[in-house]
Amino acid sequence: MTILVTGGAGYIGAHVVRLLRERSDVVVVDDLSTGSVERVSDTPLVEIDLAADESSAKLASLMHEYGVKAVIHIAARKQVGESAERPAWYYRQNVGGMAQLVLAMESAGVDRLMFSSSAATYGLPDVPADVLLSETVECRPISPYGKTKLVCEWMCSDAQASWGLRWAGLRYFNVAGSGWPELGDPAVLNLIPIALRALTNGEQPKVFGDDYDTEDGTCIRDYVHVLDLAQAHLDTLDYLGRDERPYDVFNVGTGVGASVSEVLEQIAVSTGYPVDPPVVARRPGDPAKLVADVQRIQDTLGWRSTKTLAEMVDSAWASWVPIHGKPAVPPT
Repeated sequence: MTILVTGGAGYIGAHVVRLLRERSDVVVVDDLSTGSVERVSDTPLVEIDLAADESSAKLASLMHEYGVKAVIHIAARKQVGESAERPAWYYRQNVGGMAQLVLAMESAGVDRLMFSSSAATYGLPDVPADVLLSETVECRPISPYGKTKLVCEWMCSDAQASWGLRWAGLRYFNVAGSGWPELGDPAVLNLIPIALRALTNGEQPKVFGDDYDTEDGTCIRDYVHVLDLAQAHLDTLDYLGRDERPYDVFNVGTGVGASVSEVLEQIAVSTGYPVDPPVVARRPGDPAKLVADVQRIQDTLGWRSTKTLAEMVDSAWASWVPIHGKPAVPPT
């Protein structure tokens, strides 16, 4: 059985591809805007812009050529700030790309789709700070990015009702770490890589507010190791083969939060760099705590996170030099 992975040359996608190749044939579709061919070695890769008008026909032809039986759809634009600046383009890329993919699957008779969604679909949930965020919470995304992910979930549901698409979506929380040093995150968009960049540039990372209603006053988030996340993709793919599939969406996290201060303390331990961050004003829209309720994915798929925050930071640091180059300033 051949699995098509869109975005398979990117950070998360390359981890999924490496695990998949241990059990099936794989073909990657990527526009290489943020991914690289080197990440998937000798796995077949076809360069396609999913949002282009002609992509549906190209994808359907590719599915026939390789005998594709299922799709893992990871490719997407994912910068919240950029989505606010370019909302129409984000809809074209994320929603338009999904539409072309679903049309191709229908045409080619491929009926299994694992969709990479996001916890951004929840927005600012109206739940107490001490309550874990479950899939039953009403989705009220506040960014165009989060909205595009929710619309894509709706599209999958409509395709399921229309022609029998078997689908499931994974709502990622905060992804971190690396399974192999050469597959580290090339982007510097999240707390851990932002802090590593600051430290290796001889600077200190900033803490945006230390007066939240949390134990140490800094925001708490749920961090999941990218290798655990990649395994969740494979487990979800197996789930799509079941006759009984009671749920369409699953949170992917650890169910345990870590505060900004705790993450920075671990970064100091992992890197040996002194970390003494300045506290600056809060960013608008940052809730005090967002931690996943992972009971559904544990009970239904048997998936559980296995790696600790220390392992996430250690592996992120191990991949820093291979991906970003030699640190400019040594620890003191």
